[in-house]
Amino acid sequence: MAERRGERDPPDARQNRLQAERARKERRWQLLFTQYTVNPIHPVHMVSRKPMSWHENIQEPIDDEFLKLLHRAAVVPREKYSEPQTESQEIGWHTKPLVPFDRSDTRFYFPRQTTEITIHGYPAPRGQKSKDQGESYS
Repeated sequence: MAERRGERDPPDARQNRLQAERARKERRWQLLFTQYTVNPIHPVHMVSRKPMSWHENIQEPIDDEFLKLLHRAAVVPREKYSEPQTESQEIGWHTKPLVPFDRSDTRFYFPRQTTEITIHGYPAPRGQKSKDQGESYS
């Protein structure tokens, strides 16, 4: 019986061996990153500048090509291109009406009209009574 106990490792040594093996396996698959970039998915919160710091108050020359690129990126697609570039841009690309708008032409102009029947559908402004209510009981 003494030999059996001597063959086994004590519980602490066995646990230590298992943890060392696990650490070796994990280290095999770990990658060391040395170059870091901004995550494009996660928004970056800007921190306000310090007005008295010397390195933030240095005036640098403005790059004209970069400014042109920024202004071009801010322009809406209709002003940038003569024709729609994608299928989704075709919807709403041409906004000018095909027929000139004429308010006297009853074929295309349907103004909203109020009559005795339709006046019930409009809510009265606060503090005023509607025309058909008369006096209200409080």
